[in-house]
Amino acid sequence: MELKIRQYRPSDKDAVLTLFSVGIREHIGPCFHNAMITPVYFTITLVLCVFGYLMDSVLVGVLLPVLWVGLIYYCCHEIYAGFVRNRLQTDMQDIPGTYLGTPDDCFWVAEAEMGGTARIVGMVALVAKQSGEGKYGELFRMIVSPLCRRAGLGARMAQTVIDFCEQRGLSKVVLETSTTQTAAVALYKKLGFSLVLLHTDTEAPLWMVKLSKVKVLRMEKRLKA
Repeated sequence: MELKIRQYRPSDKDAVLTLFSVGIREHIGPCFHNAMITPVYFTITLVLCVFGYLMDSVLVGVLLPVLWVGLIYYCCHEIYAGFVRNRLQTDMQDIPGTYLGTPDDCFWVAEAEMGGTARIVGMVALVAKQSGEGKYGELFRMIVSPLCRRAGLGARMAQTVIDFCEQRGLSKVVLETSTTQTAAVALYKKLGFSLVLLHTDTEAPLWMVKLSKVKVLRMEKRLKA
């Protein structure tokens, strides 16, 4: 399979939005699984089942655990599905305006030939920002299609961003990902990114974030001057 990383074109929009939506929503299942296997949530589920049994009510014994599990799934779903809804109405609706507005910004797509047809199988964006330490780049929207996982595409796209930042003289690359995205975290660490902050500040209500057990990792990689 031949893979090519190039700058985004307006004709890519539909494929990019589809890949973005699918790529973010696929974290709902792992998020839910990670939450439910924690000792606290496992105990709560078990206690609710036992409570129904002691009440001598099959309905209570089934309904309470179902409501509890449903609440956790709803929280996990809304964190990622809500993020997709918000992004599709904001920055992803105007990719050129958001990510190609200055020479220090860029949006790349990975294109692969499949069955004689070119398909978008990855994306990543970079926005230059200013801080007291100078200008740096923030990596956004890193998505790799399941069709190209474990083929080194994620590393190639991340390295494309790093190389771009070095060419522009930016001081560092920063990014945010979630604790659910373990493969992404491992990749970033392998590329030299380090954790600088762990927080729960997301677009979702805080109670949803707390119940879903999700945390946001802010990572950065310092670049050579």
